[in-house]
Amino acid sequence: MIRIAPEVASALANGAPLVALETTIVTHGMPYPQNVSTALSVEAIVRDAGAVPATIAVIEGCIRIGLSAEELERLATASDVLKLSRADLPYALASGRTGATTVAATMICAHLARIGVFATGGIGGVHRGAETTMDISADLEELARTPVAVVCAGAKALLDIPKTLEVLETRGVPVVCYRCDEFPAFWSRSSGLPAPLRLDEPRAIAQLIRAQRELGLGGGLVVANPIPHADEIPAPEMNDHIETAVEEARRDGITGKALTPFLLDRLMSNTAGRSLDANIALVKSNAHLAARIALALVGT
Repeated sequence: MIRIAPEVASALANGAPLVALETTIVTHGMPYPQNVSTALSVEAIVRDAGAVPATIAVIEGCIRIGLSAEELERLATASDVLKLSRADLPYALASGRTGATTVAATMICAHLARIGVFATGGIGGVHRGAETTMDISADLEELARTPVAVVCAGAKALLDIPKTLEVLETRGVPVVCYRCDEFPAFWSRSSGLPAPLRLDEPRAIAQLIRAQRELGLGGGLVVANPIPHADEIPAPEMNDHIETAVEEARRDGITGKALTPFLLDRLMSNTAGRSLDANIALVKSNAHLAARIALALVGT
């Protein structure tokens, strides 16, 4: 059911720091060839920081922990790749399908492989209008139950961020903002909402992770790392683009799993590619921070 790449297996055997990486960014979040180049750059950033990257996907019914450059290329150009969350993961295994892992599925697979730190772009959350649609990402439930620290640039600004933070608080998920007093909003450094918790050093975040585990509380935590200043799109400007994209999705009847890829595509078009550039920058920044936290966890 699980195949672990030699580099990852060696790191696990030797107690070396590891960082899990998802693959929906490759198949559903970015166009080709930026998706492949970003994935390879993110892996290089993790290695340069002293940790080992473990990019996760399901290929022909097998969970793969660690992919080669050739496998990433094939995944990025394949058609009919499933977008896997908790509910879809066993189906992909049982039916021999290929799928890219979302935040939730990556957390599950990382935990199975004993990897405790995961870098992504942004977490899913409560969608706008969820009070009538009940559209809430499985990422939030996974954060409440699976002990993996998720380093992200906050929640995607497409979401209802206040409700997302409320759900995380209700489910007992620590939300730590890294060196900032406001919760970040993916493309923008601030959502206008106060940081639930703030820590300024990777070692301090590692201490929090250890304390959570030692208390036996279960679940993961969110490390919210704001996009670098030079790469952000200011929130007022971004909100205008988001409102336009959301209206386009409503007009075209786009819902469910198709919604986020549709909105990301429209935002890339409406911002003349700036949203994609920002997405790439924040993923790289998150990977570097995740590697530093992984090093701190093993005492390196």
